[in-house]
Amino acid sequence: MEAAANKRSYIRLGAIRLLLKALDRPDVCMIYNRSDRMVRLWIELFNRGGIDALATKKSDGRPRRVKMERLRDLLVPVLENPAQAGQRHWTGVKLHGWLLQALQIDLGYRTVLRYLHELDYNLRVPRPWPDRQDEEKRADFLLALRGLRDTPSADGKKVELWYGDESGVEGDPRPRRRWTQRGSRPRAPYLGNHIRANVIGVVCPENGQCFTMIYDGVDTDVFQHFLDELALSVVDDPTKRRILVVDNASWHKSQRLNWHHFEPMYLPPYSPDFNPIERLWLRMKCEWFSDFTAKSREELVAHLCSALTAFMCDPITVASQCANRF
Repeated sequence: MEAAANKRSYIRLGAIRLLLKALDRPDVCMIYNRSDRMVRLWIELFNRGGIDALATKKSDGRPRRVKMERLRDLLVPVLENPAQAGQRHWTGVKLHGWLLQALQIDLGYRTVLRYLHELDYNLRVPRPWPDRQDEEKRADFLLALRGLRDTPSADGKKVELWYGDESGVEGDPRPRRRWTQRGSRPRAPYLGNHIRANVIGVVCPENGQCFTMIYDGVDTDVFQHFLDELALSVVDDPTKRRILVVDNASWHKSQRLNWHHFEPMYLPPYSPDFNPIERLWLRMKCEWFSDFTAKSREELVAHLCSALTAFMCDPITVASQCANRF
């Protein structure tokens, strides 16, 4: 009885227990508020199959009007390519109407949404993405990156991958969604002073170590100053070969740059998804600069310093956020 999966099974087992203790059947019917016919049915089930025969199973409910296999064959092609149904994009309402009008499938709106969720589809806003990526170069880059990560150097040094990038931070807030009462209109202050600061940073996903500096802007001289400070902070280790992966900005490819004990490696064009530090910038702006308004550049820089210091003092979070996923 204590291990019963539900209340119905518990009651059935309790009734049989009382009968085995010589309690009269009418008394058992009264205790559990069941008819004599029902209790006799339980006795018959117990005599025929023991306590397993008394355990009730969850009902599957009424059969579906449209089988999942058929709906999958109908929906998946048009979800992946809405042009097949004469659409540019889908919403739940449009898909429900299309099923009813074009295919004569009369399903409720909530039922259609439930089918979509069972097919692992969710309504999301697509990210803007450049349509100028070279898939061959991206594949070659991943192959080279995995080779560096998984194969030791010829001189026996361990390869340590670092990723660098720049990011701009605005003094006006980035409004985020929030819970509000229906009918209210939440507001976020906006000054329009165009206060901005630029941060250059590098991160090592393997150990969560990161190094950042704040500048007014970025050019070759600024980036060289950053490399000089980076070399002083992350000192050379004879047992390691440090490779710094950056994008194809002009100041990253200047011939007069001194990379010190780092070796540059360049991302394929238009491939920010291969740079883990991008996820760190997104998290920083989400956690520290949502609804934050700076009235002066000094205030913005102070807040940015607090955010960067928090990440540099928490390598476990940084390593988790920037972990290699390819």
